[in-house]
Amino acid sequence: METTETFESLVRAEFTPKTTYLNTASNGLLPARTVAALHEAALLRAEGRPLTPLFEDVEACRAAYARLAGVPATRVAAGASVAAHTGVIAASLPAGAEVLTAEDDFTSVLNPFHVRGDLKVRTVPLERIAESVRPDTALVAVGAAQSADGRIADLPALREAARAHGARTYVDFSQAAGWLPMDADAYDFTATASFKWLLGPHGAAFLTVPEDFGGLTPLLAGWVAAEQPWDSCYGPVAELAHSARRFDLTHALFTYAGLRRSLELIEELGVAAVHAHDVALADRFRAGLATLGHAPVPASGSAIVSVPGLGGRQPELSRAGIEVSNRAGNLRAAFHLFNTPADVDRLLDALSG
Repeated sequence: METTETFESLVRAEFTPKTTYLNTASNGLLPARTVAALHEAALLRAEGRPLTPLFEDVEACRAAYARLAGVPATRVAAGASVAAHTGVIAASLPAGAEVLTAEDDFTSVLNPFHVRGDLKVRTVPLERIAESVRPDTALVAVGAAQSADGRIADLPALREAARAHGARTYVDFSQAAGWLPMDADAYDFTATASFKWLLGPHGAAFLTVPEDFGGLTPLLAGWVAAEQPWDSCYGPVAELAHSARRFDLTHALFTYAGLRRSLELIEELGVAAVHAHDVALADRFRAGLATLGHAPVPASGSAIVSVPGLGGRQPELSRAGIEVSNRAGNLRAAFHLFNTPADVDRLLDALSG
């Protein structure tokens, strides 16, 4: 476990933001080590050197993410987007199957089920999703932490309800992985984007599947999904990978080169320490909002704070060097490891004016 001093020194060495950046729910900042790795990856291409190290980075990322997710690396697929992973899951369902979702969840978790056209997609408030599972529910799909306002789903209750009714579970950890401890083994499928709390570049997303692949068909499989990729570049793939790698999409190699270093930093700091740091800052902001007479969307224990009615102040805050988001009229602030109490206080001071 990192000491507070070690945590702070590691963070100071990696981040030099030029703004008060409170917008990780949109994009995380890149650590210095990640920027250096991206530069080196670009030089490999520019100078015509072998790209073997970049393919090694993909496997290092798969292993590191598996450790964070709490599953073997053989159950992790490396793709490009959560929407693509959702699409593979949606394609596996029989016509007429019911998919239970949460109101206003992030589109990538929802839309592939809707565009099928022959599924019964039922939507309920997040707080009611566990109690709304019923015997004819085939799959429950939900974000662990809601993108719009940071509310955290009651995943243990959801898991138990799904098991009781024989439903499968699909959880999107994009707004949680990196600061909220996760246990992907507790769900049938999970997905995570790399460019938010995992502090990586755009272009990578992970999917976890059961040991038996959960009935998924690798519809998007190309040569990288083969058991022997370099022997599978021409003609149909004769033998799919025996692991979740059969669901891989062609890798954005530069992205994984950078992401490897970002994941290393998360592991060095420890998710427990990041969680404590992030939530403490969010709670400081909530307490300050109360003194200003503002009530955020209730989201206890979340690193994301959403304040109704203040979203319109985002442009002026940005001009003042404070980066937050406007989501449906709400001001959304997201606190991560590179933020400090001074960042919180600066935002509160700006909102008091």
